[in-house]
Amino acid sequence: MASKKIPVSKAEPLVRRYEIHLVSLDPTAGREIKKTRPCVVVSPDPMHRTGMAVVCPLTTSLHPQWAHRLQITCAAKAAEIMADQIRAVSLERFVKRIDILSANNAEALRDLLALLYATP
Repeated sequence: MASKKIPVSKAEPLVRRYEIHLVSLDPTAGREIKKTRPCVVVSPDPMHRTGMAVVCPLTTSLHPQWAHRLQITCAAKAAEIMADQIRAVSLERFVKRIDILSANNAEALRDLLALLYATP
């Protein structure tokens, strides 16, 4: 059986890794994070040419004791990245860019994601 090719755009992606965008996350199911909220893009830029991105939502409800969350400042507000709520979304859900992670926060997020999802 022949496999279908995924359409890939040659255009420059509209979102870049470690940017923070408002993303519409509805509809949801169960305990998934809801509404339009800031999300940090964690997928590599070439993936975005497929029309999809992997994001981690942000919240302003802080839980500094939770090891699976990363405390940051986004658009001059205290927030935390919910690495436990990582998900793939269509680029059609992106509303607008609002910030970008610092190099230190990007490194901390990579380390956290590796700890959560790449270690046995």
